[in-house]
Amino acid sequence: MADDYLVRIGKLIRDARQHRGWTQTQLAEALSTSQSAVNRIERGNQNISLEMIARIGEALDSEIVSLGYAGPMHLRVVGGRRLSGAIDVKTSKNACVALLCGSLLNKGRTVLRRVARIEEVFRLLEVLNSIGVRTRWINEGVDLEIVPPAELNMDAIDADAARRTRSIIMFLGPLLHRMESFKLPYAGGCDLGTRTIEPHMIALRRFGLDITATEGLYHAEVERSTTPDRPIVLTERGDTVTENALLAAARHEGVTVIRNASSNYMVQDLCFFLEALGVRVEGVGTTTLTVHGVPTIDVDVDYSPSEDPVEAMSLLAAAVVTESELTIRRVPIEFLEIELAVLEEMGLDHDRSPEYTADNGRTRLVDLTVRPSKLEAPIDKIHPMPFPGLNIDNVPFFAAIAAVAQGQTLIHDWVYDNRAIYLTDLNRLGGRLQLLDPHRVLVEGPTRWRAAEMMCPPALRPAVVVLLAMMAAEGTSVLRNVYVINRGYEELAERLNSVGAQIEIFRDI
Repeated sequence: MADDYLVRIGKLIRDARQHRGWTQTQLAEALSTSQSAVNRIERGNQNISLEMIARIGEALDSEIVSLGYAGPMHLRVVGGRRLSGAIDVKTSKNACVALLCGSLLNKGRTVLRRVARIEEVFRLLEVLNSIGVRTRWINEGVDLEIVPPAELNMDAIDADAARRTRSIIMFLGPLLHRMESFKLPYAGGCDLGTRTIEPHMIALRRFGLDITATEGLYHAEVERSTTPDRPIVLTERGDTVTENALLAAARHEGVTVIRNASSNYMVQDLCFFLEALGVRVEGVGTTTLTVHGVPTIDVDVDYSPSEDPVEAMSLLAAAVVTESELTIRRVPIEFLEIELAVLEEMGLDHDRSPEYTADNGRTRLVDLTVRPSKLEAPIDKIHPMPFPGLNIDNVPFFAAIAAVAQGQTLIHDWVYDNRAIYLTDLNRLGGRLQLLDPHRVLVEGPTRWRAAEMMCPPALRPAVVVLLAMMAAEGTSVLRNVYVINRGYEELAERLNSVGAQIEIFRDI
């Protein structure tokens, strides 16, 4: 059988396994084989008989495998429908991936509650499984158990999975405590232009980590005698940069001060998780973090990440562009206050419940009810800032919101090289967006949305923005190859359908 067919079959099996919510180890147990054999099959590196394909199909209860029903996932959207009822916000994607990386610090058993079942998480689980970490979904697939081996096998790392996620970069912080040298594949993920890892390197060099990059790999060497002798000043207030520095400091014996740190939601969740591991972190929620590290962490820990403010913003935007009344429950209000303040100035009609506490015991939540509103373009431009400013990931949703408001809105997405360009895909659906330069787009509203068929933008948030516009457009639209949406949202189409949308998932035969 040709190698390309083996690769295609392997991808079908992997997709079917993930759809069922199984790890490679669970599938291996059902087939009476090894996890490494399943890993080779899914990567297309092992010949596979028709009998084995049939057994896999039976184990996964999957017609996709048994019939060879291939192809990427698409969405068919019947728009112009009003949403109603209530919908819950899922746990934070960015917190979950940080906690998965953070679990490498712990020699004991880690249980994460209500983990987001998304492609980004699946990719990290494949990487963790390939280097020897045992993971399994428990409590009917709601929670995730993680048990590390005594020694990680970095030579067996699943490079394909690693290259499909930017989160792999956060392996650097914990791994520098576990081995003297290792290799990691280049980070991938969304197509958002060139994003340097130099800020990570500046921070981690202070812990003795030296990186050279050749042939698609980061080659890491650790000099144990090097330790921070003064506060670490991050050259950018980035979320993953701060998380990597925290992960490195957690098992550095002594006190590490991190300045110009991000205080965003996923960083706070990681700090709370580190405290559950026995690492004291002072200054949570500020730009100066003081970490009292411990050289060894061997505890059984149970942690519940908080809800995702960017998903909350997605659902809020869905209500606005479809002119619907919708209640969004479990909104982490601390991380959405600036966005709501801007929307209030634009004329948003909404109510919020009294605050209550998330399952992590720290994050403040509310239930938010949004009603149809006559919006006016904001006087000032929309632009992101580090927390507590308007969230970088929430900027794209203002393109769809501005498109239904009266007047012109200037959106300045200064962080990413390409993302503003992808927002102009809304023009295919009737939007009037003018790209002024790679970072600025002028939005003219109000918009009379129209149905269209188009490819999904290769960046997560612009892709969801296009989906929301399709939901508002009368007629039937098709959004092709929505893998990027599945990277960051769990069953988004099904959940939107539960409050009145009409979105059909289909694949090409």
